[in-house]
Amino acid sequence: MRTLSLLILMLLTACNQGPTVERLSGPTMGSSYSVQYVREPGGPAPIQVQSAVETLLEQVDQHYSTYRSDSTVSRFNQLPGRQCMALPADMLELVGFGQHLAKISDGAFDLTVAPLLELWGFGPRAHHEQVPDPQASAQAQQRIGYRHLREEGQALCKDAPVQLDFNAIAAGLAVDLIAERLGAMGINSFVVQVTGELKAVGRKPDGKRWRVVLEPPGEDRQIISVDGLGVSTSGDYRHYFQQNGRRYSHTFDARLGRPVEHDLASVTVLAASALVADGYSTLLLVLGPERGWRFALAQDLAAVLVTRAEGGFVSRATPAFERAVKGD
Repeated sequence: MRTLSLLILMLLTACNQGPTVERLSGPTMGSSYSVQYVREPGGPAPIQVQSAVETLLEQVDQHYSTYRSDSTVSRFNQLPGRQCMALPADMLELVGFGQHLAKISDGAFDLTVAPLLELWGFGPRAHHEQVPDPQASAQAQQRIGYRHLREEGQALCKDAPVQLDFNAIAAGLAVDLIAERLGAMGINSFVVQVTGELKAVGRKPDGKRWRVVLEPPGEDRQIISVDGLGVSTSGDYRHYFQQNGRRYSHTFDARLGRPVEHDLASVTVLAASALVADGYSTLLLVLGPERGWRFALAQDLAAVLVTRAEGGFVSRATPAFERAVKGD
């Protein structure tokens, strides 16, 4: 009888166990990823979630990494001009999104900027950062231009020996894919972060939204509450080099063939898709403080632009951003 009572007590305890917050993380894309999710009773264990997440990250790496010679994008980049290559449907969609950003920014955002990144020392095969000579820059510029790309059915073709670089949007894509996979596993509340890009969905066990920390350069951090939004921050304050007293960012304006030279230091964008947030944060950073601000207002983007000013930094948030975080 005592054994039976103990068994019943154990069963009742298991039934009354509420949701818990599980955490997992690991390396990816030269950086790291992390996932926090609310595990309901009977929900998937962390080991299952981690396996699903890392499988997706490996697939993203296999398609989009320019750091491995066997990736899909590297094989496309190795093709000479006037060649086509069949690509997976989701990869063609990502190219389409990049082409859309290029068109609406008059080429400021460009997926074919890879030769410039390599020349200036920011690419996967570069040995050191440097300011290249004008002749080398001119030669690299001949291999850049989103207009050299076109789709033919399920194939992507290039009219010149251009090379694709998805580093500006691949992490956002990875976040969206993981979020979709978690939803398919029955997980309805989570925060996914890949190399700094993230998306938060649902509520924590206490009923509150997930809280995200924004750390703009030179300013106090800002904590916002997010539900159903991707969050992306792009900045030039961490990845740059200096030569002869001048500062050169890893953010490139493909039209000029060189790093941007303006006072916009950081951009944060909120959007329903982490991919969209990732792409627009990069685009605004390329455009600069004034053009970027006007573009964000015209497109009704939820964005914060942080600009260098005498003695510090100045932050401006669009009305759409204020609406998105209202009621935190």
